[in-house]
Amino acid sequence: MAQTEEGKSILLKPDRVFDGEEMHEDWVVLIKGEEIEDVGKSGGLKIPEGTEIMELPGMTVLPGLIEGHAHLLLYPYNQTPWNDQVLKESEALRVARATVHAEKTLMAGFTSIRDLGTEGAGYADVGIKLAIEEGIIPGPRMMICTRAIVATGSYGPKGFRPDYDVPLGAEPADAQNLVKVVRDQIGKGADFIKVYADYRWGPEGEARPTFSLEELKLIVETAKSSGREVAAHAVTPEAITRAVKAGVISIEHGDGATPEVLQLMKQNNVTLCPTLGAVDAIWQYFYGWDKEKDPDPEIIQLKKQTFSNAIKTGVTLCAGGDVGVYPHGDNVRELELMVDYGMKPMDVLRSATSINARMMGDRWKIGQLKQGYWADVI
Repeated sequence: MAQTEEGKSILLKPDRVFDGEEMHEDWVVLIKGEEIEDVGKSGGLKIPEGTEIMELPGMTVLPGLIEGHAHLLLYPYNQTPWNDQVLKESEALRVARATVHAEKTLMAGFTSIRDLGTEGAGYADVGIKLAIEEGIIPGPRMMICTRAIVATGSYGPKGFRPDYDVPLGAEPADAQNLVKVVRDQIGKGADFIKVYADYRWGPEGEARPTFSLEELKLIVETAKSSGREVAAHAVTPEAITRAVKAGVISIEHGDGATPEVLQLMKQNNVTLCPTLGAVDAIWQYFYGWDKEKDPDPEIIQLKKQTFSNAIKTGVTLCAGGDVGVYPHGDNVRELELMVDYGMKPMDVLRSATSINARMMGDRWKIGQLKQGYWADVI
């Protein structure tokens, strides 16, 4: 994140400028303070006297990348299982580790993130976000959802005596208290609400819908009253359909989205965050999949097909990999997989900048090299 001395300006002169939408040659970027003062054709800008000129031959300047699905308070499960992170690690330990994750994310060129839940660490993301904003620790701009919302009885950790109330990875709620829980999370600092529209709680441990359409509508209506959007974890066609009809802004994962469901998403302007990186990592970490030699597992085949269908349908695609399942700082893994699975590189760059920014909301002033936007530049 660039910042000049008060009253001073810097002019960036690279070979190319990607402004979040298109690539341009012979463009320059003028920065003053923490904001972009102007951007455009070299020679077409009014350059203040005393401006520092930074020549960047052979380089491309672009907006800071945006991670659309992160968990700063998690780290790879092959190092420590998710259950142990939630049940055995203190919040202080998890926050200390998250500060390292935040710096690694920033240094990898991801200057903003949408964090999709603290996974048992309460409202720790509120403090981490504030520490970054106040300059106490280095890290990306954070859009947070705090605890996330799950249907009672659906989420984990599980497998304990039924008379034990173990700490959960999200906040349970149901029809009678949904409004209270949404409002409470907002009051404690949530920038948006995350809901699990389905989860692995079927008779055989398969994913099944959790909240009814009416409950999801109540969550969305309550959040929107405060000017906030709702993101929905959903992998089954029925859960995705309910969430889209309820008015969510994004579907997280969306593994089982059929062509018909994807068409419904497009019609309702709902973004798909495919989290390709998470599944890719899990199968390598836990199942010994050698992607260079072994055939694609069924879930990878499904991911590739759903992603391809989403491109063909014209669904808006978020760049977000569920980082935390794989190491923070390796966020670019998701962008590389999006290209590997058939998306054009320029479209991937748009997803990781201007498209993710629109999903997060215009008030954030990120994702484009544009007058008045934050000078988050790489």
